[in-house]
Amino acid sequence: MSLVFEPAAPAAPPDAQRADVACFVGFVGRRAGRPLPDALRTQLDAGGWVTGPWARPAAQVEALLNLPLVLDSWHLFDRFYAWDERPVDTPATPDPLDPITLSEATPRRCATYLGAAVRSFFARGGKRAIVIRVGDPWPYLEDAAQRAAARPARLALLLPGMVSTSSPFAPHDPATWQGVQHLYGLPDDSLLVLPDLPDAFAVVPPPPDPDRPLAPQPEGFAPCDVEAPEPRDTSLLRIPAPRLDDAGYTRWRQAIRDTRDFLDRRQRAAVLLAALPLPIAGSLAANGLHAQADPRTWLEQTQILRSAFDEDTPQGRPAEALSQLAWPWLRTRAARTDLPQGLEPPDGVLAGLIAYGAVARGTFRSVAGDNSLPLLRDLGGAEPMPAWGLGDDSPAGRLAQRVCVFAPGADGWALQSDVTTSAMDPWRFGGASRLIGTILRAARRAGDGAVFEPNGPKLWAHLRGTLEDLLAGFWREGAFNGGSMSEAFEVLCDRSTMTQNDLDAGRLVAYVRVRPAMSIERITVVLQLGQAAGAVTASVTQREAA
Repeated sequence: MSLVFEPAAPAAPPDAQRADVACFVGFVGRRAGRPLPDALRTQLDAGGWVTGPWARPAAQVEALLNLPLVLDSWHLFDRFYAWDERPVDTPATPDPLDPITLSEATPRRCATYLGAAVRSFFARGGKRAIVIRVGDPWPYLEDAAQRAAARPARLALLLPGMVSTSSPFAPHDPATWQGVQHLYGLPDDSLLVLPDLPDAFAVVPPPPDPDRPLAPQPEGFAPCDVEAPEPRDTSLLRIPAPRLDDAGYTRWRQAIRDTRDFLDRRQRAAVLLAALPLPIAGSLAANGLHAQADPRTWLEQTQILRSAFDEDTPQGRPAEALSQLAWPWLRTRAARTDLPQGLEPPDGVLAGLIAYGAVARGTFRSVAGDNSLPLLRDLGGAEPMPAWGLGDDSPAGRLAQRVCVFAPGADGWALQSDVTTSAMDPWRFGGASRLIGTILRAARRAGDGAVFEPNGPKLWAHLRGTLEDLLAGFWREGAFNGGSMSEAFEVLCDRSTMTQNDLDAGRLVAYVRVRPAMSIERITVVLQLGQAAGAVTASVTQREAA
């Protein structure tokens, strides 16, 4: 007989003004022998999934399948999700480094990419995650035929809009929601992470290389009188991380666009964080440019990054401002023990940095630079290793203008840029896009409270005052440019913002104009030596992350 302490997990009330909540959607198993506690069941019941109008079968609730579950700690995720039990081999792919016969071999396991992302999120300071499990993970070394045959069904679970056979999205019928469609009904999510996307479109990795040296141990201080045991070689470090060919990149690009378009139509308050997949060796653009030689130009020529002309939209914030790409793949201390090649995609790390920054300093501030240094001490390398410090015109410097780049500096690893994928200057800074998302969530919450109020001047003034109070708080914290509140923002909600048709249909329309402050991420100091001895002048050029 044993005594088991079950930690309390009360349902966390949503807060529309939080900007640190990340939603992880993907493939992860359910931990066996861990029944769902009453506290978590009550949380799901409050969302209508247990006894409400769109209740799911009891077995599905117990399996946490296609249900959004709010978790406030890594401990709870680890307890109820089998994130570390992904099969490496299929029955037809034994370990070539192990002479033991297949019938006698112990099945190899590795971590899921969703589990690794949630782990990094909480490790960097994240406080609240929403996990949507859409199915069990597939074997990592699945053969090409099985992977290709199962891909449409897997994408239908994750991104229903990508598959033509999927049913149209029904906003008012949560019983039909699948995968990312749940974001429509989540009131406090601000970050969306899809950790399985690169692996879903990857080509089958080659078999482990027996002659390939293991990745080096990450550098760091340790007690000199304790001999650390050598990690058991499960050949995971010899198995390559997921890589995409040209066809895979085309499918991945379409998945990112479909997800971004869904956010643009249904949930403009959220931002998609995605890891840029690793290309297979020798990937070329149409003109023969290698992906490794000039990543940004390669991304532009393959239409992964679009031009400002293509983005231009009369609706204001372009869809490209709703996504942030991260690069390169990171060799964290935890990933070295349970992920192929010891690499994890950087989207979970970026989500943790943004969540921590939102709580500690404000969501509108950049999370790049020195603020990220203390949270990245466990990084021991990357693939590929970026050549940072060669100037803004170097391949890495140019890439950092459109992609969030992790790179080592004089004081250690840091996030060097916090940007969206937008090519338009007003929307390139990541903090500005996240700030707009926070304002949209607050406006939506204010509108929800006024649903049954008479649509007239009294309601207009009340909503205008609510939004002005919110924006005034942001202005006092330095989120906006302008010496006064009238210069920093403007809120209009009166007869001029609504047509007679709007009034007759019961629609309330408010216009909000803001001037977000752009974070300075780099300062370039130019020293010019004069001809006369000792004649030295210094000019400082401040470059904004625009």
